[in-house]
Amino acid sequence: MLEVKQVVAGYGRLTALKAIDITVGQGEVVFVVGPNGAGKSTLLKTISGLMTPTSGQITFQGKPINGKAPEQLCRSGLALIPEGRHIFKTLTVQENLIVGSMIRKNSAEVRADMEMVLETFPILRERFNGIAGHLSGGEQQQLAIARAILQRPSLLMIDEPSLGLAPLVIDQVYDSLRRLNQTGLTLLIVEQSTGRIMDLASRIYVLRNGHVVLEGTPDKLMDGSALDAAYFGFASDAA
Repeated sequence: MLEVKQVVAGYGRLTALKAIDITVGQGEVVFVVGPNGAGKSTLLKTISGLMTPTSGQITFQGKPINGKAPEQLCRSGLALIPEGRHIFKTLTVQENLIVGSMIRKNSAEVRADMEMVLETFPILRERFNGIAGHLSGGEQQQLAIARAILQRPSLLMIDEPSLGLAPLVIDQVYDSLRRLNQTGLTLLIVEQSTGRIMDLASRIYVLRNGHVVLEGTPDKLMDGSALDAAYFGFASDAA
């Protein structure tokens, strides 16, 4: 579904991604993990069109997407939930969800999908007419995911879904992501922590200093030693 091949990207003279190779298959849940400054958010911004790669090729659904505008990619089925969620805090929950569906034209399908996300995230039904800025951090994360789902993406990218959330709330968010994946939604998730990813991941990439230093399935990485070595950079054979 998605192929990132030898992609280089950065900010002026700073190169944040250094010949990155990543693939995401239909129906997979792929995690990209790594310490602060590894290039994880830059990767998602580059895939989603917010940044243009210096070199390399990004292919989505078999078509090259280098240089495509974010709104074009959104309409083609590629959605991004950025770090910090970026909900409209002065609007109601309902209004935020309506914003998520504005690129679609079939009102009957939108109504059906609205009901689906409210069933998936019951707290949003309870807070439907409330101001989004009054939601807790976990509730705002659920709203951001629900809003993105209403775009009906084929690939949803999420930057740090657990950031700033309590452990119990993180469990709830991850349970929601698992259920969405079971409906067929493909996920590419960036995380700093590796604590909860093993049960959900199809594959894991470890990004460090702009390089992919490790890639594997949870079965391959289950004992955690190679993952820790790649993440913290304390073993020369981690790469």
